[in-house]
Amino acid sequence: MSILIQLLLTFGMLSLLAVGGGTAVLPEMQSVLNSRFGIDHLTFLHIYSIGQLAPGPNMLMVLVFGVQIAGALGAGVVLAAFFLPSSFLCLLIGRLWYRIGETPWRRAVQNALEPISIGLMASGVYAVAKSAVAGPVTGVFAAMTLGVILATKVNPVFIILGGGLAGAGVMAITHLH
Repeated sequence: MSILIQLLLTFGMLSLLAVGGGTAVLPEMQSVLNSRFGIDHLTFLHIYSIGQLAPGPNMLMVLVFGVQIAGALGAGVVLAAFFLPSSFLCLLIGRLWYRIGETPWRRAVQNALEPISIGLMASGVYAVAKSAVAGPVTGVFAAMTLGVILATKVNPVFIILGGGLAGAGVMAITHLH
C-alpha cells in the first residue's frame, strides 16, 4: 500500500477518534506512528513539544510527522486527513445539536460525553508524560513545572522556555564532569 494512502487512512482514523480534542488521541497516535511508520517515542515527544511551543493550534504538529514520513506531499495528506473528517463531523453534529435544542436527551448525551472526553485527554497527557519523564532529573522538572502551573498564572510558553534553558544548563553541567 502506498505510504500516502497509509497516512491518509491513519490520520483520518485518528481524526474521527479525537473526541475531546487532539490530546485525546495522543496515546493511539504515538502507538500507530511507532508501529506503522517507525517513529520512536523520543521523536514523537520532541515533535509534540515543538507543537506545544509553536503559535497556533498545537495539533498542527501532525504536519511534521507527514513531512518526516513522506515529505511535503505527506504533510498535505496528513493535514487533510487529520483536520477535515473531524471538522466535517463537527459541522454535521453541530447542526443536529442546534435542531435538537435543550431536550433531556441532548443533556444526557452531553453529561455522558464530558467524563469520557476528560478521561481521553488525561490519557493523552499520561502518554506524553510517560515518555518525557525518563529519570529523576526529568521527574523533578515535571514536578516543578506542575507546581508552577498550579500555583501561578504564568504563561506556559515561559515555563516551557525556562524548563528548556534549565534542562540545557543541567545537561551542560553534567557533561562537564
